[in-house]
Parts: sequence; structure tokens; C-alpha cells
Amino acid sequence: MGKKVGVLLSGCGFLDGSEIHEAVLTLLYLDQRGAEIVCMAPDIPQAHVINHITQQEMKESRNVLVESARIARGAIKNINDVKADDIDAVILPGGFGSAKNLCDFAFKGPGGTVNPDVKRLLDEMSAKGKPIGALCIAPAVVGMALKENSPLVTIGSHDETIGALGAMGVKHCVCGVDEIAVDEKNRIVSAPAYMVGPGIKDIAKGIEKLVDKILSMI
Repeated sequence: MGKKVGVLLSGCGFLDGSEIHEAVLTLLYLDQRGAEIVCMAPDIPQAHVINHITQQEMKESRNVLVESARIARGAIKNINDVKADDIDAVILPGGFGSAKNLCDFAFKGPGGTVNPDVKRLLDEMSAKGKPIGALCIAPAVVGMALKENSPLVTIGSHDETIGALGAMGVKHCVCGVDEIAVDEKNRIVSAPAYMVGPGIKDIAKGIEKLVDKILSMI
């Protein structure tokens, strides 16, 4: 049986959804290693829509599941229909959508909450000791969902975000773009990706290490 890895998306585009490079590299490395991929996203409206040329908010609404389906080439599940028993691990690519749509960390910081369906799946994965991977700002989602476990993550070296994580009881490890942070106790692996950057060839190194580590933990 091949290893089955969930990829939890948050839209399409780094300012209001999933970071596309991070998502695609995750899919590439999983596929190269023979993993079966289960893409998923919540069926909810995006927090807002950003014009990625001007970086200004647009007067329109989009759906997180519908937008995420662009990255998954249509092969995507509503997160409601995915249980921890269905997958061996889950990876959350970054992009501000993870902090805006999967939770409201981007707006409320440590006082925020996680989308109930996202929290349910992360709680189930954690309870079963199944590995969880998170890239870029997505470790904030995992940290917020599992803060009672005092998880260890990295979001690179961004002081303000590290402070907000610490206020939730989340431990932080400073990492370079080609490094990963591994919380063996909570079975969480994180990599800073575009929190550090600067480009796709740089973030690829850490993402490849994260995928390999996650697969080795299954």
C-alpha cells in the first residue's frame, strides 16, 4: 500500500489563498516519491480577494474550495469528507490564505480561532500520532489548533510572528530556508519557505526535506 498524504489548501494565490509554488512543490515531491495525494480545502468564502498585481483588495468574493481546485486540477475533497483514518499524514502549504481562511491568525493574532473543520482534522491527526507538515505561515494554523500540546514549529525568523506564537504557548525554532524544524513529540514538521525566501529554488530545498521527513515518519 502506498502512503496517503493529505495536502490542505486555502485558496489560490499567496496573498489570499495558498502559496502556489509551495503547494506545487509539495505535490511534486510527494508524487516523485510515490505517495498518493489527497488534496482538500474547506468549502467556505475567502476572507477577501486580493489583486496580485496591485496587492489591493478587490470587491468580489471567492470560495476557498473552488479556488483550491485550480491547484489540484479539480481532484479535491471538501475537508468535511476527510477523516484522519483516511490519510497517513497531512501537509499544509503556506500563503496568507492559511492564516486568513484556515484560521484568523492574520487578523487576530494569538486571540484568533481555527476553522472548526480544520481544527477537527488536525486534532484527529494529532490524537492518532499521524505526522503533520506545515510550510511558511501555515505552522501558525497548526500551532493555534494544537496549542494545548505546546508544539514546536518554525516560521523562519519573523520576530512579530514568533512573539504571537509564543503568546499562544507555541515554541519556536529559528530556521533557514533549507532547514526544517521537527517536533518529534507532537509529530509536527515545519519549514519556513517564503517566510524566508527569496525564490522558488531556495524554498524547494526545505520543502523537499519536509516531504522526506513526513514520509519517513509514516
